[in-house]
Amino acid sequence: MTDQIDFLWTGPPRAANTLLLAHGAGAPMDTPFMSFFADGLAVKGVRVGRFEFAYMAERRLTGKRKPPNPAQALMNTWRTAINTCGADRVVIGGKSMGGRIASMVADEMGVAGLICLAFPFYGAGRRDKPRIAHLETLKTRTLICQGERDKLGDRATVEALKLSKAISLHWAADGDHDLKPRKASGRTHAQNFNDALDAVAGFLAALPS
Repeated sequence: MTDQIDFLWTGPPRAANTLLLAHGAGAPMDTPFMSFFADGLAVKGVRVGRFEFAYMAERRLTGKRKPPNPAQALMNTWRTAINTCGADRVVIGGKSMGGRIASMVADEMGVAGLICLAFPFYGAGRRDKPRIAHLETLKTRTLICQGERDKLGDRATVEALKLSKAISLHWAADGDHDLKPRKASGRTHAQNFNDALDAVAGFLAALPS
């Protein structure tokens, strides 16, 4: 298990909610997507801690791309992050893979909530093989912000899945895996980002104290 997590903190240190966010499979913790949500929530009074899995931290040092660590190693990193972040009340989540792995340890770790930004419900082109067994029985209060035309979980497919009643969904209009809509939709990326940010802030504010 990873012994140390290097967090990138934003937001007030004595916030009511501490949200830990992990990155997606192919991009680090400081992408514009990750920074928008971390900085936006910080302004709203949430303490946000971003971190990187071992393979991504190594890439930052060497510049060499490597595939994600095995699922068990990623889960262990999440456990360490939760145990060492120094907060009594922790909400976890992340972009795509980061949120998916968080969802796999949420119940076990007894976190206050789970926030997934663009959840990979299935692999690309694999709608017939959804990866949702654990989502059917999830007990942790959860918000998933998903693009309506996300290739890893579009609205029509996801709404037909059997998901736990603990899960709420916020749909980004015409959004893709980055919540980005097409110009023809009449929506902007900024609108979808801001709506999702408000949904996350509202979800955090409504969590039982």
